[in-house]
Amino acid sequence: MNILEELRQRDYIEQTIYEDKLEELLEKEKVPFYIGIDPTADSLHVGHFVSLMVASYMQKAGHKPIILMGGGTATVGDPSGKTDMRKMLTREEINHNVECIKAQVSKFVSFEGDNGAIIVNNADWLIDLKFVEFMKEIGSQFSINKMLSADCYKTRLETGLTFFEMGYMLLQSYDFLTLYNKYGCKLQIGGNDQWSNIIGGVNLIRKFGHDDSFAFTFKLLTNKEGKKMGKTEKGALWLDKDKTTPYEFYQYWRNIDDNDVKKVLCMLTFLPMDEINRLTNVEGEEINKAKKIAAYEITKLVHGEDEAKKAEESAEALFSGNGIAENMPTVEVADGIGILDAIISAGFAPSKGQARTLIVQGGITLNDKKVEEQNLNLLKANLGEELILKKGKKSYCKIILK
Repeated sequence: MNILEELRQRDYIEQTIYEDKLEELLEKEKVPFYIGIDPTADSLHVGHFVSLMVASYMQKAGHKPIILMGGGTATVGDPSGKTDMRKMLTREEINHNVECIKAQVSKFVSFEGDNGAIIVNNADWLIDLKFVEFMKEIGSQFSINKMLSADCYKTRLETGLTFFEMGYMLLQSYDFLTLYNKYGCKLQIGGNDQWSNIIGGVNLIRKFGHDDSFAFTFKLLTNKEGKKMGKTEKGALWLDKDKTTPYEFYQYWRNIDDNDVKKVLCMLTFLPMDEINRLTNVEGEEINKAKKIAAYEITKLVHGEDEAKKAEESAEALFSGNGIAENMPTVEVADGIGILDAIISAGFAPSKGQARTLIVQGGITLNDKKVEEQNLNLLKANLGEELILKKGKKSYCKIILK
């Protein structure tokens, strides 16, 4: 099966340019392709997950991944989908983030063999660019009129788009041209929110006389309401276990909506499609089996089999009522802490006002007893050292009083 057809079956593909010729190329050649990751944090999050899965599928089909770390573009910040300018990072912060991310990427692609992945950093060619020469050679190839109509800029035109950010498309396009010339890279892939930037690179290469630059984008991971998946009470769902514990990670996927199970199994696991169809072609409570498998398989990919088993066992222990599970999220707090501050520390609410609302609505329990008193203090002498705080039916946190 052609790799594009396999990706279509798993519902990855959103848009493709020069599709017929790309399909021919991928059947004839082992094609170097690239995905870009701007190292704006020291960990990847679920938003990067789909990119790495597609890269893995492409490599398994024989093609060569180039993982481009945006050490240069991260100093600008991609304006796509942003209402405000991103925080500018120092060179030291960016370099630190690049090193952290490299370890996470290695869980998805192999760096061995003829089509082993390589990691490059666009800081190597962007940081020392000479502005006038760059604008003469590259800037002259871009129409401001077309750029302003691109989706990646539209949301910023009312609030203010800096010239600094507007140059992001030129820099990303130049990345593709550089990788084409240096490594024979003919294909860029990325999330569909990057379509305008990606097309800029394809067209730039063709303006310099080449007709073999291509691109496709994949769907963003969204729920049935169209909102991006991977958001929790504590913020992003990170791939770093120190930012999001394996248990929290497992629980997120275990608790997804029934309508999202097939999408998650298709896009975030390597299970074959016939098995996915069998697991999800069910009714009622039977879909819970598919959720458990999805949570286990996804956690295993990111954190390894041992951590996936521990998370699964902890979840089963909690839901069966067999005491305190060892691997659930845990926070240490001061003896005598108020319940509102404990709720915030557990990540169940961002403020005391919202913590109060949860209590009023009957959504908070402490050691299986509903919390009704907003001024409650958690005292080790009365409650013991370890407590289980629970929000609703599915969010748990172990509280350790110190």
